[in-house]
Amino acid sequence: MFNVIILGLVSLLTDISTEMVYPLLPLFLTTRLGATPAVVGLIEGIAESLASLLKVFSGYLADLFGRKKPLAILGYGSSTAGKVVLYVARSWPAVLVARVIDRLGKGIRTAPRDALIADSSTPETRGRAYGLHRALDTLGAAAGVLLAYYFVVAYKGDYARVFLWAMVPAFMGVAVLFLARETRVDADETAASAEDSCTGSSAARADGRTRGEGGTECRPVPAARRRKSLPFQWSKLDRRLRGFLIVVFLFALGNSSNQFLILRAGDLGFGPEKVLLVYFLYNVVYSVLSYPAGHLSDRVGRKTLLVAGYAMYGLVYLGFAFARAPWHVWALFSVYGAYIALTEGIEKALVADIAPVQLRATTIGLHATLVGVGLLPASLLAGFLWNLFGPQATFLFGGMMGLLAAVGIWVVV
Repeated sequence: MFNVIILGLVSLLTDISTEMVYPLLPLFLTTRLGATPAVVGLIEGIAESLASLLKVFSGYLADLFGRKKPLAILGYGSSTAGKVVLYVARSWPAVLVARVIDRLGKGIRTAPRDALIADSSTPETRGRAYGLHRALDTLGAAAGVLLAYYFVVAYKGDYARVFLWAMVPAFMGVAVLFLARETRVDADETAASAEDSCTGSSAARADGRTRGEGGTECRPVPAARRRKSLPFQWSKLDRRLRGFLIVVFLFALGNSSNQFLILRAGDLGFGPEKVLLVYFLYNVVYSVLSYPAGHLSDRVGRKTLLVAGYAMYGLVYLGFAFARAPWHVWALFSVYGAYIALTEGIEKALVADIAPVQLRATTIGLHATLVGVGLLPASLLAGFLWNLFGPQATFLFGGMMGLLAAVGIWVVV
């Protein structure tokens, strides 16, 4: 569990930095730079989708070369560079550039980091491992929101000063990451998951042994030879995994950026300070429930919690469509934190459970890519629905997509 704790601390520090910035961005864009909700959706959609295209490729490279840590360091370093660009941004196109650099870093690091967590745990403890990582990650997010609140009040709404302080934990996170250790996949787990057995003409096994045409004894295949070719075929993935990835992608088309939740809170009369406090509540709920949810998924299975989580998302978005009073916002952000706790880490654990071990980082990256690619059309659509028909249309659409996703998960997994 050493790697899980180290990676959790890295995420904790990085999320302190990110969440000092993230909940302020829609307010900074709309009140200081004159951007519209459609522009907010455009920035988030482009940044997240471009970053997501890298996730499957960085996962593939991690599997191909057997090195995950260098890619994780590169990714966290890029996100830190994005914070520097944001500090000097004075127009919304400059904010777009900053967000793209930051999210490209996330695209590079996500699959290798999550594969390190999977390799550092067993199938029986994987839900807990991802739950612990999510809990530390979100604890950092909650701390970041509190720090943002303090600096916004202390500096009387000077966003640039907050963005400057956000660089400190970002640099610290990259430094801590150097303590992580490269891991080797357990040989028994690799052999058990390999599709090919040591039979037939020059068939290659995942444990690096082959059998000749005459049935001679298996012999090791050099690692350099195995790394020259690492085939990935969609048709060869487990049927449940294919169905799950399709449902997740379709759901992503209606799952717009969290920035629209923040805009909705502002639309209902929440100023920057209250927006930060309600976003802090969301992160606290997410952090507190992540580890228990992961532990429970090890005991009762991933499917039940995922169905409950997606149904919860649908109800929360429908609630935001009809919210009128301030207490509605507080309650809905709380339940939204529970939805994230019941889905984010558990989805990764499910993918790691079912994916071929020799392509685990690739498959984890594919999952993240499908989720992120859907964010561009989802955020663009959410922004345009808001501009044309008002916020209620944005959240009604998202709510229906969430409920359909819950049914889809129930059917395919």
